[in-house]
Amino acid sequence: MNLKEVMSVLKKQGTEQNRKIYKRHGSSNDLFGVSFANLGALKKKIKTDHDLALALWSTKNMDARTLAIMVADPTSIKSKELDNWIKDIDYYLLADMFALLVAKTKFAKTKQKKWAKSKNEHTKQTGYAMLCAMLREPNLLTETECKNILKTIEKEIHSSPNRARHSMNMALTAIGIYKPELTSIAIKTAEKIGKVVVDHGETSCKTPDAISYIEKALKRLKK
Repeated sequence: MNLKEVMSVLKKQGTEQNRKIYKRHGSSNDLFGVSFANLGALKKKIKTDHDLALALWSTKNMDARTLAIMVADPTSIKSKELDNWIKDIDYYLLADMFALLVAKTKFAKTKQKKWAKSKNEHTKQTGYAMLCAMLREPNLLTETECKNILKTIEKEIHSSPNRARHSMNMALTAIGIYKPELTSIAIKTAEKIGKVVVDHGETSCKTPDAISYIEKALKRLKK
């Protein structure tokens, strides 16, 4: 499928109800309101098409950019392209999806470290959201690196931007789950941090308590 064909399909699949939902979650007005079920079906049809992904991103349409992340090739995407895309992201759901893409690239560790230091809300959010995906790869992050990340989270979380606080809390949780040797340290860090307050706007989303989340996740893994 080419860009014109895909945009035509997206426009037809958009609904007013979805537009309202996505806007409530922080999306810009430039969107059709396509469900993730329909986006997933398009992804299966297109598979991986990096040139199309770049073209979709350039439209600035939120549905097109969501699909762009889904069909982009993590083995082909360039460092500069990642930097250009992160500058455009101002929507937390898009940031979370983008984090999953970048975590699959050869630039993952470099981008994660750089973006986690950013003062921009969604860039910092992406940097920490990447950790949740990267930690699923056993040897990608060392014990020392994770200890340092926990120290940084403890020091910076309460003074960080809104959505970044949520991602930092989830990164702490992920370390506690996927790095068994650091579970006790992650829990102690969460105790020192205390309650993490995040404004989720007019949605039912919540930021979970890290300690209870870690404990429940570990119980499920044992079963």
